[in-house]
Amino acid sequence: MNSAETIEYLLPREHANFSEVSPELRAKLTFDQTGYFDCVSDNIGTVPFLRNTISAGSSHLDALYRKGFPIRQLVFARAYLIDQILRAIWTQCGLYAEPKLALLAVGGYGRGELLPHSDIDLLVLLSDDLPIQDIGPRLEQFVTLLWDLKLDIGHSVRTISESIQQAQGDITIATNLLETRTLAGNEALRLELSRTAYSDASWSNQDFFRAKRDEQMERHRKYGDTEYNLEPNVKTSPGTLRDIQTIGWITKRHFGFQDENQEAGYEFLTDDEVTSLREGETFLWQVRYGLQMITRRSENRILFDHQPALAELFGYHDTENRLGVEQMMQKYYRNALALRELNDVVLQHYDEVILHADGQLPPILLNRRFQVRNNYIEAINNQVFAFQTFALIEVFLLMAQHPYIVGIRASTIRSIRAHRHLIDENFRNDITNTSLFMELLKTPHALHRTLSAMKRYGVLENYLPEFGQIIGQMQYDLFHVHTVDTHILRVVRNMVNLQDPEKSLDCPLASRLAHRLPKLELLYIAGIFHDIGKGQGGDHSDIGSLDVERFGKRHHLSQRDTSLLSWLVKNHLLMSMTAQRKDIADPEVIHEFADHIDTQVHLDYLYTLTVCDISATNPKLWNNWRAALLRQLYNETKRVIRRGLEAAPDRKRWIAETQLEAKDILHVMGFGDHEIDLLWKTLDDDYFLQASTREIARQTALILRHKSPDPLIQVRKARDGEAEGFLQITIYQYSRPGQFAVTTATLEQLHLNIHEARVSSSSDTHTLSNYVVSSAEPSAPIEASNEEIEAELSKQLENLDNPGIIKRRTPRQLQHFSFPTEVAISHDMATNRTVLELITPDRPGLLARIASVFLEHKVGLVKARIATLGERVEDVFVITNYKGKPINDPEDCRQLRDSLCNMLDAQNAA
Repeated sequence: MNSAETIEYLLPREHANFSEVSPELRAKLTFDQTGYFDCVSDNIGTVPFLRNTISAGSSHLDALYRKGFPIRQLVFARAYLIDQILRAIWTQCGLYAEPKLALLAVGGYGRGELLPHSDIDLLVLLSDDLPIQDIGPRLEQFVTLLWDLKLDIGHSVRTISESIQQAQGDITIATNLLETRTLAGNEALRLELSRTAYSDASWSNQDFFRAKRDEQMERHRKYGDTEYNLEPNVKTSPGTLRDIQTIGWITKRHFGFQDENQEAGYEFLTDDEVTSLREGETFLWQVRYGLQMITRRSENRILFDHQPALAELFGYHDTENRLGVEQMMQKYYRNALALRELNDVVLQHYDEVILHADGQLPPILLNRRFQVRNNYIEAINNQVFAFQTFALIEVFLLMAQHPYIVGIRASTIRSIRAHRHLIDENFRNDITNTSLFMELLKTPHALHRTLSAMKRYGVLENYLPEFGQIIGQMQYDLFHVHTVDTHILRVVRNMVNLQDPEKSLDCPLASRLAHRLPKLELLYIAGIFHDIGKGQGGDHSDIGSLDVERFGKRHHLSQRDTSLLSWLVKNHLLMSMTAQRKDIADPEVIHEFADHIDTQVHLDYLYTLTVCDISATNPKLWNNWRAALLRQLYNETKRVIRRGLEAAPDRKRWIAETQLEAKDILHVMGFGDHEIDLLWKTLDDDYFLQASTREIARQTALILRHKSPDPLIQVRKARDGEAEGFLQITIYQYSRPGQFAVTTATLEQLHLNIHEARVSSSSDTHTLSNYVVSSAEPSAPIEASNEEIEAELSKQLENLDNPGIIKRRTPRQLQHFSFPTEVAISHDMATNRTVLELITPDRPGLLARIASVFLEHKVGLVKARIATLGERVEDVFVITNYKGKPINDPEDCRQLRDSLCNMLDAQNAA
């Protein structure tokens, strides 16, 4: 081959995708053959030249990306560039003239697609009769040069027979062989391989479809079967590139090898569906390209770390109501939802034509509009929705009424998509349609699945436009682990599960209440609307309350039911905020909460809604501790409602009755009034506000039996009260400054998470402290034994030896959520104590740092309620000075506030 022939040979072989690359860009990326051959002829190493060529080309493409150049051209142009590099090396290694050898691009590279750090998958294909030793040294040289260039290469060397044999046992290899193109060498080898790969000699059409369908289902399960993960993978999450590729692979295998026109198989798709596929792929390429450009590696996860930079790259800016990140991610989620919907249509179509083409059962007629075929519902004809628009709701009601129906046939899904625009204001106000929707809510079935299907096929957002606004809307934090629409559907799922004895074991009280609620559909409606006002500006509870009122009027609900719904949505946070942030052992707190509750029915609905809401917000948020708090608040409020709100709480009477009941228990245990009274005089009144008189008696007996001057420390699993199921630590010791700081630091060193702390003392001699703790890792057991915890606390408290604040690496996700610490200090007139409320990012050693500031400012702790909400900590401390008096001096409050903010913000910035 002469020089001119070689230069011509180095140009990439034409590929359909390369035709989309503009002539100007192709010219810019065309390989400098002359410079390359000068290096070869002068015996100068070609690796630096090739590296510079790749670097210059990559920089040019990145610059075009930043300017908004069409992403499809950039993806294909990178493949065009790498083609030339590989052909040059192939030629340099003397492999170009071998007739029984070919270099193939496979997989994504075989499609002519390359992102900045995509794998470059190659197959060196040999004729079955080519001895490997004839080309072995030259192939080794070829691979070595590729590694020297630091390309992300994946390669294999096989004969045609070996390739088919490998494919027969590995669906991934079989899939790769469907997407090949010849970079260099004998094209006839690839054609022979492809014809066999597309035949039953590799995988039959039916087996290939089943394998790819099952592969997708397993992949979706890995991501919780949702498009809405907070940190999705743009390549493999549901509704992303892999779903598009799965459609392509099944299509190619079904329609067989078509060398001239691989796109012919897509003729069964409508023009709109082809456009949706292309637009979805284009958007995902934009995201993936940006990710890999920002991270400078093969990164496909849209991690919190990269979301702000990516949003800025795409031109999103923060507004008054929403962050730029949230706007970008909503576009991503909506795109993923649309692709998942299209993926459903295509796979359902293939299920019918590939697996059930010869096994269609006679249809079961449901009514004049719908029938069931192979357990899938379908419209009698494609004009049903055009002439009887109410069928757009009816189809989902029929699915609810016939549980054996597993889904909607592809043809009917397409018809729904084609006619969903008919759901307008007139449709929404038509009593036929509103009656059908209410019947759907009243029908006992898996309502959340039906609503999910209505959302997926675009019906729910048209019927409830306010719901459409929150589809794909995320909140940039770790507390809300789902988008608003997914959270709402999970709340409904939890409500449905309360009807199932096996699934309601974690919420027995809510389950009992759900079975006796007058109208279960009202609970579902409250669940749908409780967060629907988010992202619209203003208080989402108020906005949702107005939205649900309009819904009630449109659906002809009674004024009583509409008022209840409006109240529930407006107050859906009231119960959780009271339980988590206030001392629900205080009868005045209970009475204040009960003052907001009109009737026992209101309380029952609110409790059930609250439980379903919290447990659907974050799997780490719902635990026995929060469950016990809510249950205690419900039971105490129920007693107040039963007695009547006019019976104002009497703290002194409550304390006297509590002491009397606890004494009865202690008398049985053999203790006399005198020794009991002597001890109780050293404790403050708040100690006797706790709910469990058995716990008061147990701790009293423990102290009275403890005759040693050493600190009394007991670690046990709590069996009563709100702490039931958690580890309870009781410490009784001489009062000394610094005890809280040392205790919190020690517990955090032991990897224990503190939920609540109570310190009781009305004398200068002794302090009784109670801590409720669990493992720092929610799903992990506590590492230290009870005895080890007691020993470590005893050691540190004996000499008030502060073990120091734990030095533990801040988890990756927490590092990217930082905001200024907020501290509010107020005076509680009822208890004559100071209340300090603190909101700050969660960090290891946080409570120990707070305790060290309290020690520095001579602040005594009465009680603490600890609430961790994702990346955010919202703690409430009831404090005094060392004399047990409230902190009233404004300057003292300011200094305490400044010290806390300065220390915590400095740690957050570290």
